[in-house]
Amino acid sequence: MRLRSALYAGTVGHRRLRPARHRLAYRVFAMLLDLDELAHLDRTLRLFSVGRFNLFSFHERDHGDGKSDLRAHVERQLARAGVADRGGPVRLLCYPRVLGYVFNPLSTYFCHGADGRLTAILYEVNNTFGDRHGYVIPVARDAGAPIVQSCAKALHVSPFLGMDMAYRFSVVPPGDDLALGVVAEDGEGPVLTASFSGRRMPLTDATLARLFLRHPLMTVKVIAGIHWEALRLWRKGVPFHRRPAPPDEPLPAVPPDPEAADA
Repeated sequence: MRLRSALYAGTVGHRRLRPARHRLAYRVFAMLLDLDELAHLDRTLRLFSVGRFNLFSFHERDHGDGKSDLRAHVERQLARAGVADRGGPVRLLCYPRVLGYVFNPLSTYFCHGADGRLTAILYEVNNTFGDRHGYVIPVARDAGAPIVQSCAKALHVSPFLGMDMAYRFSVVPPGDDLALGVVAEDGEGPVLTASFSGRRMPLTDATLARLFLRHPLMTVKVIAGIHWEALRLWRKGVPFHRRPAPPDEPLPAVPPDPEAADA
């Protein structure tokens, strides 16, 4: 069986533009998991498990609404967003649990139609308070690369970013390489940019073992880095925004692009 699931090893970068300039970069890896292959991966890999503890693992409750079958959950969100062409592969780009622990600031679902065409991307955002929110944005049939999409911000993520903002996404879908960029902008322009770029690697026990030796504390590095960088921003005098109540709806639909809706 030729796997559609894979690993992407690369670099995460953040750049704060104002009111104080600040940047960071560190090496990580992410998994691209075809949701229809989860059972096969669980049976055939020794270092990766689904729904149970292992060196690396994936739990559906870490995503979506935390309780539904994840594939069915994604299909419901696509229907709510008006994406008519669905039913094909759904591939999730995320960090795995490492020794049982994970934090995914952003998980990205690449959703395909029955003919295999990429028809929508679901961006799922988590904050460190335990809130989760997502944005379903259809992909126009004639979309090039990178795919550029945008939506209004709906979830408080960082105490150093206000709520009156929008996200602009730039995506090179998974292939030999993958790139994902996010710009948070307000009425005056970009405030923060974040990016991940990686090179495809086979999802095998040998590759997982090498990546663990290279990044043994990756999840700890991600969450510790978030708090360390927050401290540095506070010391630079960046204004602090209090956390508002999270949205009532966990996954609101972004209105479909008319071109995508007609496709």
